[in-house]
Amino acid sequence: MALTATTKLEAVNTLLSSIGEAPVNSLTSGLVDAELAETILDSTSREVQSQGWSFNTDLKKSFTPDSTNQINIPDNVLRLDMAQDRTATLDVVQRGSRLYNRATNSFFFSTDVTEVSMNAVVLLDFTDLPEAARRYITLKAARVFQDRVVGSAELHGYQQRDELLAKVELDDAEGQVNDNTIFDNLSVYYIVDRLGGRVL
Repeated sequence: MALTATTKLEAVNTLLSSIGEAPVNSLTSGLVDAELAETILDSTSREVQSQGWSFNTDLKKSFTPDSTNQINIPDNVLRLDMAQDRTATLDVVQRGSRLYNRATNSFFFSTDVTEVSMNAVVLLDFTDLPEAARRYITLKAARVFQDRVVGSAELHGYQQRDELLAKVELDDAEGQVNDNTIFDNLSVYYIVDRLGGRVL
């Protein structure tokens, strides 16, 4: 059998195995523990993705006012940040399901604003995530699931160690994608800046 990336069913079965439950054959099994496991998996995925990663951040995404000069935000957007420079008439943040202009204290944008450029953190389906993210989310959710259903301190310790290792792998994968260097660290930047660009 060929190996593939973790499916959502496999992730749910990992959660079930964390409390000694038998695996299910589908996500619609009707088993109460399986439904709870899927709910916790979805909640954990939302929590992890809301931090904003390279794989779920759209840069300079355009948002256009509708016929009422308001900008509605899609349901899958978790967080927004202005990609363009703020001006005296445009300083946009997310408020509820709409964009809010803090410069004018209004949800309504002037007719000369044809689009607003935002960096958007979006919520992806489990199967759209890279494998490192799937693994971390699965193991984090398994620990939470076990804590809520069984509450074993011993199992918590084992699962927490696995979760931390998966987080290190995810951070490493993220660093490789972003090609991070030591100079991307704000503290290092201040030191280099203080030295006039010279590195000791």
